[in-house]
Amino acid sequence: MEAGLAIHDFLEYVVVKLIDHPGEASVLHEMSGERHLYKIRLHPDDAGRVIGKGGKTISAIRSLAIASAQLNGIRVDVELEESGDR
Repeated sequence: MEAGLAIHDFLEYVVVKLIDHPGEASVLHEMSGERHLYKIRLHPDDAGRVIGKGGKTISAIRSLAIASAQLNGIRVDVELEESGDR
């Protein structure tokens, strides 16, 4: 499986397991130069669950995505889009 797709699938899997409205969640993948950019969109009520206390949950998700990317020789960013951006 291509590394970018594997990271996308990982992010979708983890996010859906954390939230209450999985039908309203999506992970968008874009390329920004040589960097893969993943934007996580959520129902407004679910953002806090993904962010976690003090940002620890989203930080852990980012760390795992970055570690996987480094093993595959690619660069990634993971962003959580605010509910007003929908």
